Amino acid sequence: MTDPLIVAHGQPGDPEGQQRAVEELAAQVSALLGREVRGATLAAPGALERALTPGAQVYPLFMAGGWFTRVELPRRLALAGAEDPRILPPLGADPGLPALCLSLLTRAARDNGWQLAETALLIAGHGSGRSRAPAQAVYDLGGVLRPHVARLTCGFVEEPPHIEESARDLGPRAICLPFFATRAEHVTEDLPRALTQAGFEGAVLPPVGLADEIPAMIARAISRADL
Repeated sequence: MTDPLIVAHGQPGDPEGQQRAVEELAAQVSALLGREVRGATLAAPGALERALTPGAQVYPLFMAGGWFTRVELPRRLALAGAEDPRILPPLGADPGLPALCLSLLTRAARDNGWQLAETALLIAGHGSGRSRAPAQAVYDLGGVLRPHVARLTCGFVEEPPHIEESARDLGPRAICLPFFATRAEHVTEDLPRALTQAGFEGAVLPPVGLADEIPAMIARAISRADL
């Protein structure tokens, strides 16, 4: 049984900050599994090479099975000298994620004194110019959540409809769910800027990948892969 490796995109402008974050996540998963779990980002120089072990079981901390997980991650693993890595489905494809998102929204509505059925929802995602997968993952989630909210819109950083367009005119009883794996530049800079431009008045949740339930979700995914 090989040591699992959680791989995130990271942030080129702050490689060490995101590297620490994925290592901390790996430590939480490790404690749940009772075995070593490593963490690395693609942006931190040398991090992937240092974390790799022979026959690595790689868990992509990405929100869709798009270009990065299908093309770039295997390429980077090969360049790093990975021997027969086994790449698991990414976080965004976890079958338990829609239920987790619904739970996060229900709690957020309750904390604001709202009924979720009377609340608008904006799902903010990455989007992509290379692959339809990132946007499709958001739309698929929206299809599950739509019956539970009063109104649902989706917006993206890198493709239309952009977040600043989709976030307009939702009113004060609205929740923005950032469909991102980490708190990197898109969440700390692009999302707030877009919401400000839109005049968004509602509540903004932390990125989905930072939910308290995520380490256990990753641990279960790794355990399933071991069966």
